[in-house]
Amino acid sequence: MPKMKTHSGAKKRFKVTAKGKVHGRHAYSSHILEKKSPKRKRGFRKDAVISDSDVPRIKKMLGVGK
Repeated sequence: MPKMKTHSGAKKRFKVTAKGKVHGRHAYSSHILEKKSPKRKRGFRKDAVISDSDVPRIKKMLGVGK
């Protein structure tokens, strides 16, 4: 059988840590920033840990083991 291809959009947006957690961008971080507090905006800079319910779907797109 041919190999599965990695989803190009997913590989640009997510990364898997050594322990298998999936990191990505925070939600609500790209526009309408005027009303958000500086403290909240600073928090957006760090990678967000993706919720457990979404992880299997993202890992499948990335071609990473379960």
